[in-house]
Amino acid sequence: MKTAAIFLIDGFEETEALTTVDILRRGGVVVKIISLTGRSEVISKNKIRVLSEELFENAQHENFDMIIIPGGTIEIANHLGLRELIKKYAAEKKLIGAICAAPAALGKAGILHGVTAVCYPGLESHLEGAVIGKHNVETDGNITTAKGPAVTPFFALKLLEILEGKAMSDEVAEGFLIPLISR
Repeated sequence: MKTAAIFLIDGFEETEALTTVDILRRGGVVVKIISLTGRSEVISKNKIRVLSEELFENAQHENFDMIIIPGGTIEIANHLGLRELIKKYAAEKKLIGAICAAPAALGKAGILHGVTAVCYPGLESHLEGAVIGKHNVETDGNITTAKGPAVTPFFALKLLEILEGKAMSDEVAEGFLIPLISR
């Protein structure tokens, strides 16, 4: 069974975080919601309170198959512990997903040099060293990035495909009523 960690900070985009968790769990991935705030409760961009399952301080040494970072705020790029974890996963060629403002954390960690990546329009300057992609969701090697909230289901389905295969991704997409033509 594959595992993933999704990291939340106050101001996170709830669509990107919770839809990704939902789609991955529907596909059989064990997803742990981890708070970067030092508290169990994390408050989203639109003031929705979410209880994390673990604090970063307790989870940073766990071995996940993939780490996922939703956007909503550029502040996520300033979390030093997360930045170090991103560097570690990149060095080990482990799977990393980031959407919206969150790819800025990958840029700040210095792991995007020569990597095709995307982010929320207007934040491309934060993708230090990246080749700016043309698609809503881009996968280059072990790194998958996406532009923003509206493309979250496609981002999550791509992560599921990477973790559990295309057949599982297609099965979850069908249950979500996401047409294949859109992916």
